[in-house]
Amino acid sequence: MPSNLEIIKSTYEGDSKENGVKYQTYLAEHAEWTEAAGFPYAGTYIGYDEISKNVFFRLGTEWDGYKAEVSEFYEDGNTVVAVGVYSGTYKQSGKYFEADFVHIWKLEDQKILKFKQYVDSYLVQIAMVSE
Repeated sequence: MPSNLEIIKSTYEGDSKENGVKYQTYLAEHAEWTEAAGFPYAGTYIGYDEISKNVFFRLGTEWDGYKAEVSEFYEDGNTVVAVGVYSGTYKQSGKYFEADFVHIWKLEDQKILKFKQYVDSYLVQIAMVSE
């Protein structure tokens, strides 16, 4: 049985589409996924279908090379924190960006119950603006 930390680490190993598929295995049926205010996909989504449609699909189709590279993980019981940098090129504008993020994960019985994103969304918004 993988640990909570191993589960979360595995979700950062592929691209947005690949990681989205991994979540089918690890997300609880009514998992709550919160994208930060100001982020292009801001909001709280419940369950894999909503999360996939509003986050993973869009990341995989609207960006080239979008990725989340984690530099640090912290684990405390059922909570895992990931600290890292997002990067990618927005297809419509052709602009590249990098922005720091923090993700907080809550798990129970090897299932992800909650995800909360903290990110410098201003840097992402700038990349999305065509000149």
